[in-house]
Formats: sequence, structure tokens, C-alpha cells
Amino acid sequence: MPIALGLFVKYAYLILFVWVLVEQFGVPIPSIPLLLTAGTLSATHKLSAFIALLCVLAACMVSDSMWYLLGRSYGNRVLKLLCRFSLEASTCVTKTEGYFTKRGPVTLLFAKFVPGLSTVAAPIAGQTGMPFGRFLLYDLVGSIIWAEAYLLAGRFFGDIAKKSAPFLHILGHFAGALFIVMVLGFFTVRVVKQRRFLASVKRMRLEPGELMEMIDEAAKMGEPAPFIVDLRHPLDYLPDPRVLPGAVRVGPTELALHSDRIPRDRDVILYCTCPSEETSAKVAMQLHRMGINRVRPLRGGFDGWKVAGFPLIDYVDDTAPAETASLVQIALTESETTVNQPA
Repeated sequence: MPIALGLFVKYAYLILFVWVLVEQFGVPIPSIPLLLTAGTLSATHKLSAFIALLCVLAACMVSDSMWYLLGRSYGNRVLKLLCRFSLEASTCVTKTEGYFTKRGPVTLLFAKFVPGLSTVAAPIAGQTGMPFGRFLLYDLVGSIIWAEAYLLAGRFFGDIAKKSAPFLHILGHFAGALFIVMVLGFFTVRVVKQRRFLASVKRMRLEPGELMEMIDEAAKMGEPAPFIVDLRHPLDYLPDPRVLPGAVRVGPTELALHSDRIPRDRDVILYCTCPSEETSAKVAMQLHRMGINRVRPLRGGFDGWKVAGFPLIDYVDDTAPAETASLVQIALTESETTVNQPA
């Protein structure tokens, strides 16, 4: 048995626990190649699939419980910290909040399969006030489904490999190299995807100072101000419910669905609370593809505007610009329908 494989087998359970724990804490090191490897080795009876599963579940319960408690205590601040380290920040908080709004704790059953959602699901569950017992139950079941899916896939591959002695011999000698290649492959795909997305964001975004100048200039000239859209999720309003002057609250999905009601004769500015304006940029690119070209994300989003010291106002539905009234009403109606749907 090669030295690298021998060391892995000797400390496999400890490696599984620590590796998964570190990943679930938010460090972007993929656990899937490790679970597949452990599953493959269980087919040759070098590892116990049951003990491997227990190690993975223990790591998930420790990390997820910690993030749940932090989310319950610190809410949005914890989510922002996690997204800064996530390689899937473009799908990070907003998508998870949307899942929780529609499906509640059922989200935890599949969250670990979705890059970016796995780490932020636990703190969002805490932020929403989900009882800890319910969280623990759903999170445990979701962790079992996730771990078993890849352990069994590895076991299936190992069972096939056992049928060919030469192939099994080669696999044993190059198992370490294959594992490293899989880890690097997963990591590279995520990094490239994130870099491409952030590059597109930088080309589109608008500085807070530029937006303030546009608002002032429109007021002086007696012209309509830029169409400003607050894309924040209702949970993001809790720390500060105020909005930018003249902004209207519309969810990302509703805005894209009713793009025909967005004005084409002036600039459309989108903002959220994601670090690097992920949600705003994603919606902006969707609208660009629909033929709405004068749309840009606000750099720094709500927090960037707030830190710059520019004015914020209390949001009142009936003070929204007249031409956006129908869009706002549609968004509110759809939001109420979603909330009232049975889980």
C-alpha cells in the first residue's frame, strides 16, 4: 500500500472530521472528493462506512450549531462575514433567504448540496428564530442525506473497481494523486466562476457619490430622479429599515418578472446588502439581457451608501414614485401569496 494511502487510512476518521468541520466553518475546501474517497475505501473494507458517516455528522453538528447560535445573536453581521469568505457569494445570502421564505426548515434538507447555501443556511435559521430543536432535527437529516449520497457513490465506484484486480491495483497506487486532482478541480472551478462574476460586477457598478450627484442634478433640473430599487430581503431590513431617497422595495425575482414596467428613459440603480453587490449585479445582468441597458448596481450597496454619510429615509409605500406604483403592488401581492402558501 502506498505511503500516502496508508497514512490516510490510518488517520481517515480524524481527517474526515477535521476536513468537514473546517469546510462547514466556511473555509472553501471541498469535502466531496474526501467523501468519495472514503466511500471507495469502504468497499475494500479498509474503512467503516458507518464510522465515517458518524465522523461527518459530528463535524456538521458542531459547526452548524455554532453558526445557528451566532446567527441568532448577531444576525446580518454574521452573514456578511461568511459571504466575504464564500467562493459562491453570488448565490450566498439572498438565495438562502428566499429558500427559507418559501420552504422554511425544509431548506436544511438540501442546503448542503448547493454551493454557498451550505454555510449560510444555519445562521439564517438562527436569524429567523427557528427553534433549536427543530433546526437540529432538520439539519441532522439533511447532513445524513448529503454525506450518504457521496459515501454511497464512492462505495459504488469501489465495488466496480474490485471486479478488476489490475484496475484496483492502479487505483491503490494513484489514489493520493487522484484525490488531489479532484480537490484542485473543484476549487479551480469555483474560483474561476467567482472571478468571472466579480469582473462583470466591477464593469457595471456605480459609486455612491455618482448616484448622489445624479439625484441632486435631477432635482435642480426638475427632471425625474434615477429609478432606485431596494433589493434587500425582509430579514435585511431588521438592522436598518430605512432606504435611499426615492427607492422602492422590490424583490429580485419580482423585478425581473415585471421588467416591462421598469422605465427605459432614465437610469435604474439597484442595491442590496451583499458584499461586492452580488445580488444587484446578478439582477442587473438579467435586465441587460432583457434589453434594459441603463441599469447598474450601486457599489457597496446599502452599507456603502450609509458609510459614505448620504441621506437615508423611512420607507413609506404611498410615497413611492407614481410610475412605480403598479410594480410595487405586484411585488407586494406576490410576496403575500408566497408567505401564505402552505410549507
